[in-house]
Amino acid sequence: MYIIYIIKNMKSYLEFEHNIKDLEKELEKLKDPFNKEGLSEVETDKISKIQEEIDDKLKSLYANLNAWQTTQVARHEARPKAKFFIENLFTNFINLSGDRHFSEDESVLAGFAEFEGRSVLLIGQEKGENLDTRLKRNFGMMRPEGYRKCIRLMKIADKFNIPVITFVDTPGAYPGIGAEQRGQAEAIASSIECCMSLKVPIISIIIGEGGSGGAIALASANKVLMLENAIYSVISPEGCASILWRDPSKSLEAANAMKLTANELLKMKIIDEIIKEPIGGAHRNKESVMFSTKQVLIKYLDEFTNYTREEIVNKRKDKFLEIGKQKTFTIFPRQVKWIAKDSSFVIIKDILFKFRKKLIIIGLFILVGILVLI
Repeated sequence: MYIIYIIKNMKSYLEFEHNIKDLEKELEKLKDPFNKEGLSEVETDKISKIQEEIDDKLKSLYANLNAWQTTQVARHEARPKAKFFIENLFTNFINLSGDRHFSEDESVLAGFAEFEGRSVLLIGQEKGENLDTRLKRNFGMMRPEGYRKCIRLMKIADKFNIPVITFVDTPGAYPGIGAEQRGQAEAIASSIECCMSLKVPIISIIIGEGGSGGAIALASANKVLMLENAIYSVISPEGCASILWRDPSKSLEAANAMKLTANELLKMKIIDEIIKEPIGGAHRNKESVMFSTKQVLIKYLDEFTNYTREEIVNKRKDKFLEIGKQKTFTIFPRQVKWIAKDSSFVIIKDILFKFRKKLIIIGLFILVGILVLI
């Protein structure tokens, strides 16, 4: 029985949380329900003191995370997954399967449900909770049939005027040869096209990793929201470091340069809002994150009731067309704006077009002069 208790209360810690680990181990020993008749007043005071120290350290630590540490938090194995949000925020969820072409993709949960009295379509990339479910879910990496299933359901939602809510959490689309043979790139492109054409509101929440086209295929939404310690990027920091420096150990430099954190993406207006996480990350207080997510969903679903179907799709298109117009996507200071430099060919072309009439007259005089001399 004691072994079972230990296993149930085991926690996983990130490499920068060693101080927290030691304090929480000490706290668990004081709270140990075995071999004790009860806690003394001295012990309860010590428990309160240690808990306050843990809270202070967590607050200080998580207020100053660098981009690579944020990436580690976003990948934490205990972080709330799509399945958690679907089961706790929505009622009467009906999981629908298959793309009607090839097979079912277990890495994505999709189906209709009820939220605060209204029907919604839910799509959630699911990584799994343990080794067995992670293998079953393919670690959240969707195959072409998964994207085609989502397209099929989004078109149904559009037909019946049902809002779409997506939970994004994937390192990227599955890169296996089978997926490529079945048209992975085409499936992702078609999913993006479908999202952009829907005339119902789409709200996308990045709850962990938002990796590459595998994420944007379901995040081409009217509102793109992120949990505070989630990440959203075109490639993983390790992949970027391998390409630029041929050294995966330079993940910290890559993560900083990529601007993949929620705060950086909000500044560039790529996302619309950050959902705050409790002290120490979402994995330490899932109920708090669930409540915050619920409030944000209610706010935006209510907002879209004031728009027509045409206004909804136009606002979504305008949102993505505006990205990058004000801020530059570089590692240089944020005050720097895009500077368009024309090539020499373009400059010469513009001059010739501007003075074309005069040049034609001059050309005629030169031609007449040559003929007279001959």
